[in-house]
Amino acid sequence: MKIPVDKLFTNAQILTMDENLQRYDPGALAVIGDSIKAVGPQKDLAEDYDPKQIINCRGKILMPGLINAHTHVPMTLLRGLADDLRLDVWLLGYMMPVEREFVSPDFVQLGTRLACAELALSGVTCFADMYYFEEEVAKATTEAGLRAVCSQSVLKFPTPDAKSYEDSLAYARDFITRWKGHPLIVPSIAPHAPYTCTSEILKATSLLAQEFDVPLHIHLSETVIEVENMRRETGMPVIPYVKKQGILEAKVLAAHCVHIDPGEIRTLAHANAGVSHNPSSNLKLGSGVAPVAKMLETGLNVGIGTDGPASNNDMDMFEEIRLCAFLSKGISGDPTSIPAATALTMATRLGAKALHLGHLTGSLEPGKKADIILIDIDNIHNSPRFKREPENAYASIVYAAKSTDVTDVMVNGNWVVRDRKLLLLNQKNLIQDAKQYSKRIDAFLIQREQSVFSKLIALGGSTEAESFEIQIKVNIPEIQPIISALHNPKIKILLKKHYHQHDAYFLFPEQNQGKLRYREDEAIDEKGEISTVRSRLTLIGQTDEDHFENDILLSRSRYLAPATNSLRFYREYFKPSNEILIDKERLRWLVQYKKTEFYINLDTFEKPQLGNFLEIKSRTWSFRDATKKAELTRELISLLGSSLDKTITQDYLELATDNNPN
Repeated sequence: MKIPVDKLFTNAQILTMDENLQRYDPGALAVIGDSIKAVGPQKDLAEDYDPKQIINCRGKILMPGLINAHTHVPMTLLRGLADDLRLDVWLLGYMMPVEREFVSPDFVQLGTRLACAELALSGVTCFADMYYFEEEVAKATTEAGLRAVCSQSVLKFPTPDAKSYEDSLAYARDFITRWKGHPLIVPSIAPHAPYTCTSEILKATSLLAQEFDVPLHIHLSETVIEVENMRRETGMPVIPYVKKQGILEAKVLAAHCVHIDPGEIRTLAHANAGVSHNPSSNLKLGSGVAPVAKMLETGLNVGIGTDGPASNNDMDMFEEIRLCAFLSKGISGDPTSIPAATALTMATRLGAKALHLGHLTGSLEPGKKADIILIDIDNIHNSPRFKREPENAYASIVYAAKSTDVTDVMVNGNWVVRDRKLLLLNQKNLIQDAKQYSKRIDAFLIQREQSVFSKLIALGGSTEAESFEIQIKVNIPEIQPIISALHNPKIKILLKKHYHQHDAYFLFPEQNQGKLRYREDEAIDEKGEISTVRSRLTLIGQTDEDHFENDILLSRSRYLAPATNSLRFYREYFKPSNEILIDKERLRWLVQYKKTEFYINLDTFEKPQLGNFLEIKSRTWSFRDATKKAELTRELISLLGSSLDKTITQDYLELATDNNPN
């Protein structure tokens, strides 16, 4: 007696992608409910099963759906927003500012639906996502009928869906609690990366992932800069650092892993971590090429991902699979490295294992979910085909097939694409809705790009320091007499500091943009060694100045922002028309004279060699107070043994510009 089943796929070239890479031609596959009942030669299944529906595959390839092992699906709405930039400039200068302005539940829902349409049409049945408002990603994904690991992002600074990392953790806990056990969604947590998370966050997220036995999704060792910074700050590479924080005790899915050594690869393998190789994104952002062949040789479960569509700029897994194979051959000089069957395995069975979903999907085996795609290879770009070698079937998919060759997609036993048409999403409406977002984002960026101030504010953390100060500069032959004069009993020393200051002034064609200074302060201790380093940005607007006697100036002060990135980052982000560099040694005292506080700076210039300067400053908020402090400043100049005849009105930037041949 035949066994009843819901569906029987017949007349197919079946690539099971199981451990033995079993193939059946002609083959058949039986489905009951959401799962695969049997797979094998067509003759055998036709004799054993009684289907409610027979699906004639007409000679097409029938194989497991593709697994996109790492992406950020809502970022389809940011596709093409900013390209040909370094990763930090792209991420911190454009993506995050736009996300702070626009990312909302509505944005995430629309971006996810748009991505799911693209993924489904190109044969992806399952993906691993990392973003904000991840519950909205989960909702939109289930509506589209796809399977996903949905990972709630956690960072050390405010995000579009959380004012603090504690809020993100609480959101993640609630999300995981309510979605765990869903037939399509595996809820997860995502500490974004070691450089955007504290050790406390890494430990807390790992404990949460272990508590609920869900995956932990994280970016690791994506760029050389990230790795170098980690070594400098912690004295160890990235993988040992995250291991120390307990990350590898969870079910890790590590994205990128471009810059890891053999020891780190073994560490990940011993922890049963999964890795997502993202070839297009890593190349486009100049991050490098991951040592994938070595990872596979060591036994790591390595999947393939597109990364977000804002950095790729598409989600075409056929491109990624092909590029994965080509890159390995190209960098090794070995054409046998990562053959077609291996590359396709990475995009199916190994990808599922990397997501810790190998028990559910990734291969066509009885008991696994019916996540199935059909590929038409009877077309001009895949003709002719040779069948004498079993490997030719995989080469046909990896080296010649295109995403547009996918005709039908089933997830969890339900159709989501039939005859190249989406069944659960309206493609035309999605495109129109996305256009409306692009218009709003364009308008935001056009407005921002017109102002250095707006670009500074967009980075976050900026503060307005709208005040006034009295200041005077005097050119002096030597600094030692001034230091001795500071011990005058009329002058009370409150604080003393010693700095080595590196200043980079960015100049812009429009004077109303002001000048932007990047300053790196190296604090020097009593032993003459660097004790701390602080960096900051200062936007110096057009100065409103009043002149008092002896060239004492009353000038408007500035807008400040923390400088958490490199000088190179700010250079590429702000795009100055010119740049002036100044290096100087600064001895600074906070003193009290006649019950009034002043800062006294002794500056010795190293680059350019401008000599020595005495500078006296004091904050003020009224013209009357400024007049009084101007008089006291003149008295201080005399007490310190300097001459008012040698005062200058130019600031250091102007002096340096006069000495710059360019």
